[in-house]
Amino acid sequence: MATRKFKFSVGEYYHLYNRGIEKRIIFNNTDDYDRFILLLYLCNSSNSVDIKNLFDEGMTFNDILNLDRGNSLVSIGSYVLMPNHFHILAKEVIEGGISKFMSKLSTGYSMYFNRKYKRSGSLFEGRFKIIHANRDEYLKYLFVYIHLNPIKLIDPSWKEKGIKDMLKVEKYLASYKYSSYLDYNGVSRLENGLLDINSFPEYFCSKKEFNDFNRDWLSYKSSIFPEGMTFWK
Repeated sequence: MATRKFKFSVGEYYHLYNRGIEKRIIFNNTDDYDRFILLLYLCNSSNSVDIKNLFDEGMTFNDILNLDRGNSLVSIGSYVLMPNHFHILAKEVIEGGISKFMSKLSTGYSMYFNRKYKRSGSLFEGRFKIIHANRDEYLKYLFVYIHLNPIKLIDPSWKEKGIKDMLKVEKYLASYKYSSYLDYNGVSRLENGLLDINSFPEYFCSKKEFNDFNRDWLSYKSSIFPEGMTFWK
């Protein structure tokens, strides 16, 4: 296998993302989303991962998210899971941390998915994609971009035509549990443990600041979004 030429640097921030091969659905139901979330938590550790054994021992979703996983490989600032892709904003905290974390995450979920749906071969569209968030403006924008992804599920053309019903959109985002949007809105849940918010700049000192920032971006159309930032289908 060819070595990836990209070099991560400790202390730097990265936008990591990938989607299903041929844009296929990779999350078919709640169990699939929950499995990926558990892997987000467990794979962020130098320890080995064997969720099947944990379930065989009778552990629940909540039990697993309460486990002491040891030292983290990366710091996660935000994430979202969409039907055929995912986005993660991460900080490299130890040398090789992101590469090891993403390898464990992609392999673990692919093995689960292929076993469950009796398929073989690659699940994802090649290696995960990377954008170095090396500008403060872009890093702050990523928190919005990642959290606004689910809007495409209820309004596919919002980015081009703008938001028609702001209240509907905000209610939908507040009900979408497969992202860190709820965590930034102060919802107390076990998924809070996936994030290490203190490892990122303090852009949002309150729930109001976070929601005001989102609302400002929702008021615009596609022309103001950074070049190359598209909402995957």
